[in-house]
Amino acid sequence: MSTQNFNLPDVGEGLTEAEIVAWKVAPGDTVAINDVICEIETAKSLVELPSPHAGVVGELLAAEGTTVEVGSPIITFVTDARDDAGPGVVTTAEAPAPEEGGGSVLVGYGSGGGATSRRKRPAERPVRSSVGVIAKPPIRKLARDLGVDLTTVTPTGADGEVTRDDVMTHASQASVFRNIETPEWGAVREETVPAPQNATAGLARGLAPATASSSASDDRTESIPVKGVRKATSSAMVQSAYSAPHVTVWKEIDASRTMELVKRLKASPDYADIRVSPLLIMARAVIWAARRTPMVNAAWIETEGGAEIAVRHYVNLGIAAATPRGLLVPNIKDAQDLSMKDLARALNRLTLTAREGKTSPADQQGGTITITNIGVFGMDAGTPIINPGEAGIVAMGTISQKPWVVDGEVRPRWVTTVAGSFDHRVIDGDGMSRFIADVASVLEEPALLVE
Repeated sequence: MSTQNFNLPDVGEGLTEAEIVAWKVAPGDTVAINDVICEIETAKSLVELPSPHAGVVGELLAAEGTTVEVGSPIITFVTDARDDAGPGVVTTAEAPAPEEGGGSVLVGYGSGGGATSRRKRPAERPVRSSVGVIAKPPIRKLARDLGVDLTTVTPTGADGEVTRDDVMTHASQASVFRNIETPEWGAVREETVPAPQNATAGLARGLAPATASSSASDDRTESIPVKGVRKATSSAMVQSAYSAPHVTVWKEIDASRTMELVKRLKASPDYADIRVSPLLIMARAVIWAARRTPMVNAAWIETEGGAEIAVRHYVNLGIAAATPRGLLVPNIKDAQDLSMKDLARALNRLTLTAREGKTSPADQQGGTITITNIGVFGMDAGTPIINPGEAGIVAMGTISQKPWVVDGEVRPRWVTTVAGSFDHRVIDGDGMSRFIADVASVLEEPALLVE
């Protein structure tokens, strides 16, 4: 028997630290190679760490909620030297494919002789609660994160099992009524969010300097650590706001024909298993308009000799997603090559994975232009901040019925506002305006997409 330390590995993102989110094992547990031992959160993703050893868990060296540097020991194992795969496990085998509901699995762990099939733990089988709901643990966690009571969800899975789509559909429907009731004032009068180290960044985010009345010992205030996705997001947004000169333009449009198309697609047998929303038409419009005005899909690149503009002739379409872990911007690679149906499927996968907090680092890298759908929050328009490495971001406002003049008569129409922020170093006013006008044209008449 021997005791083995397992150090926090580099998960291939170029990051130096991660937070221990949840331990999946306890001292004394018996584990096999590739059993998930814990979840860690980096600035970009939630990752499951598989065990590189078969044996018994000795000691957990890092508590949940603590941030650990890469290379620091986090757990010990008591192993049989004959059964231990040894150092070769980190380089010679592929990681197992993630099981349903799982997140990104760290690549590079497995047995020396090849990938070891990961046994299905009893906890991952569907379980029935005391109130009779059948749902797998990942689905229960998703429901908790979204504030969904599983007893109120209509199941569509086999044998009455609640699926991911069931939870997501219920959550999207519930969000419509979320703000109808006005909440009462709570007992806490003030909440303090620690400012970034850079004082200018703190002022940019609208944070007031700390005063004596908001000391840490005052039980009327609460301090929330800035880490993980929130830390990365704040840094990226400040960098973007202060390095790229933002200019925002917007246009109010009649999107009635877009709503008609969405209704027809929902009723089509070809889209029976796909969730369709106006965001799909918006995505197609942005891709179409970016081809007509390529500079919105470009990037400003600093070089030793000055700067250059990289114009991309492909679209990795980013979709800003509000998730339980904070703001994520995963992107759909080579979106310009996808059909309407394939793009709809890609949007479904992207949205579901992001809301579960399982977006991989690779899905967040290499974006060329982004859409943020602020309409889901009931907002008409906004001035979004450009995602770093890009030159444009488009905001889609809520679509609601308003009086609109059609052929000299006032009629009720489905109206929305499309806004876009752009890097003025890369694109001039005429290009910005032409791009937003093109997006608006497609939403007003989706038939333009048929070429």
